[in-house]
Amino acid sequence: MNQYTSEGAFTILGQGSAVPHHSIDRKESVEIAVEHFCPGEKERRLVPGLYRMAGIRRRYSVLLKRSADEPGDGPRYGLLRFPIDENDLGPTVGRRMEEYEREAFPLACRAAQEALQASGVSSRDITHLVTVSCSGFAAPGVDIKLMKMLALPPTVERVHVGFMGCQGALNGLRVAEGFCRGRPRATVLLCAVELCSLHYHYGWDPGQVVANALFADGAAALVGALREGDDGWQIKATGAYLLPDSEDAMTWRIRDNGFVMSLSAQVPGLIEAQLRPWMEEWLSRNGLSLKEIATWAVHPGGPRILSSVTKSLGLSAKSLQVSRDTLKDYGNMSSPTILFILKRLRIEAAPTPCVALAFGPGLMVEAVLFN
Repeated sequence: MNQYTSEGAFTILGQGSAVPHHSIDRKESVEIAVEHFCPGEKERRLVPGLYRMAGIRRRYSVLLKRSADEPGDGPRYGLLRFPIDENDLGPTVGRRMEEYEREAFPLACRAAQEALQASGVSSRDITHLVTVSCSGFAAPGVDIKLMKMLALPPTVERVHVGFMGCQGALNGLRVAEGFCRGRPRATVLLCAVELCSLHYHYGWDPGQVVANALFADGAAALVGALREGDDGWQIKATGAYLLPDSEDAMTWRIRDNGFVMSLSAQVPGLIEAQLRPWMEEWLSRNGLSLKEIATWAVHPGGPRILSSVTKSLGLSAKSLQVSRDTLKDYGNMSSPTILFILKRLRIEAAPTPCVALAFGPGLMVEAVLFN
């Protein structure tokens, strides 16, 4: 548990976000799924409802865009081709990672530049860099490229938070705060970037169709440092909770033809039944109760996740409106999504205390309390 000290508290000094230049709406998404990934009429009838239930109006992607057919390679769906036949499982992980290396850095750089500008901090004053991503890997990676492009000092100390899914940015915040606790004069740049659409699933699998309907691409960044008596949003505490008997409820695994996310239908029920007891105990340790939390920033893993949190904590429907709007307008971008939500809440001068929540494989709950 991290609390305020006489040295001050970790404060968000500025935030930035970025999405790919291309977007795709629900109608286009359904058309592509029906045309190329449904083996029969029964499946074609199911797809529109599955995409509608995802609650997403538009997503941004480096992949999901139509392009001209290319002879000898089959029709293409942006950077990756359509399936050639029913046995085609899509591009290899290696091919997908080539696109990750090409596309992730420009997106991360745009978000980081905006965060630096918003913070008023010079890139030369950054002492620590935390990067977050679960949708791709390369070394040297986004962290080294950010150091060079942003002219960060060559002595910047780095940590990469990898493969922690939607909760990764909150883990990154914990690392950033830890850096500042250890070195009170530290100034940290945190950047989360995900290209989830690169792992678009080929073939018919209802669970993977839902993943195809939900996930999107984006990047978000923030600059933070210890401040005392500052007007910015400050971390009062962080917390984590492993839900019992939930190891198989949410998984994220590397396979030959992409990273495969599985989300059990039990997840909403597990959250609804088990979140509140832990949340009440954690808040109590930090001198607060549920009713004293003015704002909630909940990662929108999907509409049912948001509904389960609302029911478990006894919140009003409007309490998670920013989370729902973010899902509707951007899709689930995995780790950057919670930073998109926090950025909007800060811009709108939402009241604090605020609790940020995200869920990831485990089934793990990650939380950050802001004052």
